[in-house]
Amino acid sequence: MSLDRLDESPPRTARDISDLLARVAQKDRAAFSALYKATSAKLYSVISRILTRGATSDEVLQDVYVKIWEKAGTFNPDIASPITWMATIARNRALDEVRRAKPVSFDAMGDDLDIAAEEFDPLGSRERSEDLKRLLECLSGLDEEKRQMVLLAYYRGMSRDALAKKFGRPVPTIKTWLHRSLSQLRGCLST
Repeated sequence: MSLDRLDESPPRTARDISDLLARVAQKDRAAFSALYKATSAKLYSVISRILTRGATSDEVLQDVYVKIWEKAGTFNPDIASPITWMATIARNRALDEVRRAKPVSFDAMGDDLDIAAEEFDPLGSRERSEDLKRLLECLSGLDEEKRQMVLLAYYRGMSRDALAKKFGRPVPTIKTWLHRSLSQLRGCLST
């Protein structure tokens, strides 16, 4: 594909994307526009799997492309594919957003908190509350450190690398502990 004619056909190969990144490193706005069109859906997908709020995902995507614009000159195709490089930026930025957002405590909301249900289903809510109660009972069967790891990994989206740093353990140990903890939870929930 000739990158002189960016409007004719979208980039289709890793080489095409690499060429666009090289031009973005030179602050070529047309190349940046073509890069955005070719990769934004993929990067949005990476971000939205980590974040739950759409508006926040849109903001994070903007931040990601600002970073790509600023750091395009550091991309090295010998180290990673261009989409992997950009997806890593997106993933890290989304995880930063998860860490930055502070969860609101129900205790801090007060007694007058009234949350409206989307639809009234007394049997469904009872079943969900029983499932939640059972899950909480099973989680309490894990030792404190492993329970925290499971919640941080699967509820907050923290990466294994981040967990390794937080708990001062090697990544393979974190991976093993998460695997064993999930097995223990499955066993507990199935009884």
